[in-house]
Order: sequence, then structure tokens, then C-alpha cells
Amino acid sequence: MAKIILEMKNITKTFPGVKALDNVNFQVEEGEIHALVGENGAGKSTLMNVLSGIYPYGTYEGDIVYEGEVCKFHKIKDSESKGIVIIHQELALVPEMTIGENMYLGNEIGRKSAIDWDKTYSEADKYLKMVGLTESSKTKVKEIGTGKQQLVEIAKALSKHARLLILDEPTSSLNEEDSKALLDLMLGFKKQGMTMIIITHKLNEVAYVSDKITVVRDGSTIETLDCHGAEQISEDRIIKGMVGREMTNRFPKRENVAIGDVMMEVSNWTVQHPKYTERNVVNDVSMYVRKGEVVGIYGLMGAGRTELAMSIFGQSYGTLLSGTLKLDGKEDRKGNGLVLSQSIRVNTTLANLGGVSKNTVLDTDAEYAAAEEYRKKLNTKTPSVEQLVGNLSGGNQQKVLLAKWMFAEPDVLILDEPTRGIDVGAKYEIYCIINDLAKAGKSVIMISSELPEVIGMSDRIYIMNASRIVGEMKAEEATQENIMSMILASGRGD
Repeated sequence: MAKIILEMKNITKTFPGVKALDNVNFQVEEGEIHALVGENGAGKSTLMNVLSGIYPYGTYEGDIVYEGEVCKFHKIKDSESKGIVIIHQELALVPEMTIGENMYLGNEIGRKSAIDWDKTYSEADKYLKMVGLTESSKTKVKEIGTGKQQLVEIAKALSKHARLLILDEPTSSLNEEDSKALLDLMLGFKKQGMTMIIITHKLNEVAYVSDKITVVRDGSTIETLDCHGAEQISEDRIIKGMVGREMTNRFPKRENVAIGDVMMEVSNWTVQHPKYTERNVVNDVSMYVRKGEVVGIYGLMGAGRTELAMSIFGQSYGTLLSGTLKLDGKEDRKGNGLVLSQSIRVNTTLANLGGVSKNTVLDTDAEYAAAEEYRKKLNTKTPSVEQLVGNLSGGNQQKVLLAKWMFAEPDVLILDEPTRGIDVGAKYEIYCIINDLAKAGKSVIMISSELPEVIGMSDRIYIMNASRIVGEMKAEEATQENIMSMILASGRGD
């Protein structure tokens, strides 16, 4: 029988107005890959923050038993000294520093008076080799792509002699190829005896690497599924545990939508990189979207999708070299994020204060009512619209951002990765909102790294590669195979 390396007993964690974890019990066997899944706000990351000492002993109830010893971690270095290392969803690397400097930042090699740089870089190179990176550790982080930066984070964890590695959404910013490479690396570590916990919303990844799956819902552990047991663990079975119900269709059907005239048209759009001016990040792109239409844009990482979206949106990225943008047949030249230190109420109405004002005076009651309406529409998990956005989970922050732009009542809504880091139940809710917008005659452009999502939600799809549009197809003729074939036929580019 396998040894239990970790047991978290009756863990309860409360924030002001919210019980994030309610008597959670969680066991991990030595040498396994254990997936932790659940909807946004279910408590997954909170549980791992308790384990790693980010939430120190005394701020929660319950016990952490690691290798048979009750542990009371007061800071993250306490858990790391035991070989428990967490890699967060947001990469914590300093772009202007070298890979080696980043790997040993806070754990410098040498004496107090001087860092031993030779040993720092030779040790860093050793761990980079373990994760399959050929770059020198003297390379600056800003010079490597996101996929390689994720591998640097793993190499950094290995340099801390990790025995239990926690990966929180490790592939959320990676394309399919880099994601597969990272998952295969995890399977290689497993063969060497390492124990891992992975948090991910990508259920195909869960099925690919996991030995066991623990489902968390509303701050409580619901069940643990054995992937090697008698029961066949399908994605639908996992979803049922996560959302508490069967989901027969991942993508809601769009019905009774009349697609109208062209609402937005971009012609010969060419944009220069803001820093590397010799490079065009968008190259002679032409596209359009009609009223009531959902247009998907797909491409591998680096294809230019986000650069296209940002350059169209208020020309907030790069330098426009050429091209025209027409809205409803007329040429158009007209902060896109959240204010984390402000409430959901303030963020929801930020882009359309005129909608909640009378004679230029803000009506806070109207503002509250609007925020509450969108909280209900999007099923944002929060005790109140007065909750600070910074206290929400990433998925619920995404919902507030969507609410902000929906309240602005745009004619064209550009959604760049609208469901990144969001669980399947919340994804379905956002898909329904997108369909409702289309039904109301709005034009939606949706950029996504998930091919099934692009195919399942779009009326038409543009395929991008190497800063250009290399193909266009209707949804009914789109398959994952022919989209990828189109990208490969055009030459991948860098």
C-alpha cells in the first residue's frame, strides 16, 4: 500500500464575510500526481496557500501532517525547507534579470558579503537541463517565451529540492504544444519518485496526468476519484462532481439569431512592435464582423491575436503603420482592466458612468443596482458587490471585467481569452452571455487558445499565424485537424 505523504485534516479558513474552506480533508500518496479541481472560488488555491505557509499557522483551523509530522508553517520558507514548493499561476520572474538570478533570488549562493556567481550559474544550468531547457542561465528572462519561463519556474522549484511540487494552473498561458511538453515533464518527474499536486481547469490535462482527482465545491471536499480504479473517470464525470449536476452540452446552442450587416471592418491593418520597431506584430490584416455574429480568432501563441485586438481597441498597443477601421460603415479613430483596490460595484460601472449618473452626479443606488444585476447574470461568487475585486478568485475577477464592458453596451465586444482560468460551469455561463449579446444584435470577436471553444462558439473563424490571417472558415466546416493543418501549411513562424 502506498505511503500517505500529506494529510490535511479539517482545514477551515475564513476571510471577512467568506468561509473559503469548510472542514476540508485532503490526502496525497507519495509518488502520485493528484489533481485538485473545482469551480472558481471553490477553495483550491486557498487550500494550497494554507499548505505552503502563505496563509500562516494560526490563521486557519485544522492540521497539516507531512511525512507523519504535524507542521506549523509560519512562512513560505518553512514549507520549502520541508521540500514543499508551490508554483503559482502568475509567473513570479523579474524580466530584466537573468534566469540564474531569478532562480536563486532570495536563496542566493555564497556568503553574506558576496554572491558566488560562478556556482549560481553552474547550479542553475544543471536544473535547466533537468527541465529540458538549453538556454544559458545567463540569458535574461525577457528574452525567452512564456512556455520556457514556466519551465524556469519548475527548474527554480527543483533547485529548492522539491519533493512535493504544487502547480497552480501551470498551462493557463501556454499553447497546446507547450502544455503537452510540460505535462510530459511532470510524468517524467513522477517516474523519478516526485509527488505533485496540480490545479487546472483543463480537464483533458487532468485525464492525461492524474492518478487521483479530488473535487472541491463551495469550500468543501466532495469526493476523491481514482483514475486507475474500476470506474471510468470521464470529463463529464469530473464536471458532475464540480458543478453538482450533469452537463450534457459544453456549448449552448445559439438560436433565432439574425446575422445582419457588417458592423466593424478592419482593412490592411499593420502594426509595429512598440519596442522592437523593426518587427510588425500585425501584418496587413483584413477582417470583419457582422451584427449578431460571433467571430473566433485562433492561432498558436505569438501569432499576433492579442496584438491585433489591443491595436484595434483604442490603438492601445504598438504603432499603427497603415490600415483603416470602420464601425457601421464609418471610419473610427477613437484602460481596459480592473481596479483591484475598488469594489465590484465601482468596477462594473467604470466604463459607462453616464449610465448611473443624473446631471453629472453619480447615483450610487443606480450603480449598486447595475452591479447587482450583472452579479446575478454572471453568477459571480461574492457575498456583496461591495467586495473588493482584489479579494475575488481569478475567474470571478474575469466575470467582473466582462460585466464592466457589458454594462458599457458596446456595439462590438472583443473578448481576448474570456474563459482563461475559469471552470467549466462558469465557462458555460459566459458562453450563454455571449449568445445573448449576439441575439441582441451585438458583434462579438472572441480570441481563444482553446480550439474546441473557438469551434463550439463561433459563426466564422479567422486563423492567424506569424502576425497574418492565413485562413477563414465557417464553423460548420471547422475541425481541429483542418485548422491546425492550415497553420502548419502557412509555416509556423516565430
